[in-house]
Amino acid sequence: MSKKLYPDSKIELTSTIAKHYDSIMNLVTFGKYHDFIRRAIGLIELKPGCRVLDMGCGTGRNAALLKERMDNDSRLTGLDISHQMERQFRDRFSNDERFDFFSRRIDVPLELGTKYDVVLISFVIHGFPQEIRKKILQNAVDHLAVGGRLYILDYNEFDMAMMPAHHRFVFKAVECRYAFDFLKYDWKSVLKDYGLGEFTEKLFYNQYVRLLSAGK
Repeated sequence: MSKKLYPDSKIELTSTIAKHYDSIMNLVTFGKYHDFIRRAIGLIELKPGCRVLDMGCGTGRNAALLKERMDNDSRLTGLDISHQMERQFRDRFSNDERFDFFSRRIDVPLELGTKYDVVLISFVIHGFPQEIRKKILQNAVDHLAVGGRLYILDYNEFDMAMMPAHHRFVFKAVECRYAFDFLKYDWKSVLKDYGLGEFTEKLFYNQYVRLLSAGK
């Protein structure tokens, strides 16, 4: 296995974890992962003929939920660097020309040559140092069409000390140190620095998870 760029992160998954990622997430959330993911993704507004960019698309689970509401003229592009994730994504949408996959890093300057109506970053950005998160956000904003919306599905801002003991134990066991730092930021203020506004938010999983949306 190649050396990790971010040794303190858990975003760069091993092949085994990537292969069983969805099942692992269901386990560590006590079976609630599927429910709140479905509800959260269901809130993403999709207009006819929309173009969607899924940054860190993983197995395509979120894309499959979006597919249920995409019309024939809509398109979705998934980005990930895991070969195992790519295999699962391509298998999932092998017979649907509306879905594309590109093996691209989202933490370096990115140019896809397309503007998207919806950009989604789901449980990815918390796993990077703050200076790298800024690069990811810049890539997202650069690829977002005027009038489009950025959706970040990730941890809400909360005080770890106020979590029930069993939740706190699981969080500390499965998350990297960057995730603890992520909780401290006012993400609406951060996104304002990129010219985004018109915020909406919806909380899930005992208010520890948030779907934050911002318009361009």
